[in-house]
Amino acid sequence: MPIYQYRCLDCNLQFEIKQSFQDKPIADCPTCHGIARRIFSPVPILFKGPGFYVTDSRGGSANPEGLGEKAKDSGGD
Repeated sequence: MPIYQYRCLDCNLQFEIKQSFQDKPIADCPTCHGIARRIFSPVPILFKGPGFYVTDSRGGSANPEGLGEKAKDSGGD
């Protein structure tokens, strides 16, 4: 069962409750018994795998795309 964060609308107390997915997102405040609403927080994004870092695109040579070789061939006449 997931743990959700709540904030009381009356006393602004923040607390956590373990609830199932089927429960309604309304709870009672443990101190003043007022109405509490669920707090939504941003979810972290994890970038896993190749292609997300600058070092992933670098090859073993200084010019992975071969741009320097093209410039040498066309400009050497």
